Amino acid sequence: MGRLQSFERTTVVQAARDLFWDKGFEATSLADLEDATGLRRSSLYHAFGSKRGLFDAAVEDYQASVIRPRLRTLTGPGIGRASLLAYFSELRSAVSALPEDSPRRGCLLVNCAAGLAGHDDLARQVVEGYRSELTDTLQDALRAAGTAAGGSAPERARTLASLGMSAMLLARVNATESVALLDTATEQIRSWFPVHAATDA
Repeated sequence: MGRLQSFERTTVVQAARDLFWDKGFEATSLADLEDATGLRRSSLYHAFGSKRGLFDAAVEDYQASVIRPRLRTLTGPGIGRASLLAYFSELRSAVSALPEDSPRRGCLLVNCAAGLAGHDDLARQVVEGYRSELTDTLQDALRAAGTAAGGSAPERARTLASLGMSAMLLARVNATESVALLDTATEQIRSWFPVHAATDA
């Protein structure tokens, strides 16, 4: 097969993304990728160079289509308490809405941290980059929310990032506990930044 058209490439990458998301890099075979994408391995190698090349393209798509849109809730003008609550509410909705057999449970990058990133420097850098970006973005939103009840923005950001990433990992095996962790993050935010008006979010 010749070069993939752009719309075909997107379809192939997203099909592979969902497979990697569900099974992880190492458990996904070339036969699995052939079935998911409808392409022969020779075409996959021609387009992406290797299984790892396809995985890297899948991670880029995941960051662009899932991670960045979620993080936008925590950026821009007017960020603060409401943005923090909206971010964790969105994660909660995502976990709650997915059926148990959905390949999109949890977070592709967090799932990767439990496997490939443990012994692969490039994968480790991607996962660490995500953790760092999430923590920094949360920290900015916390600072914008103010310093009610004291506390350190870096420490609070680390707490919220840890709760969020842990929830995404648990979403694959125990959605109820995943939701409970996200609820804990929400309650932390409300306790740090209480609002007594009737419009409290």
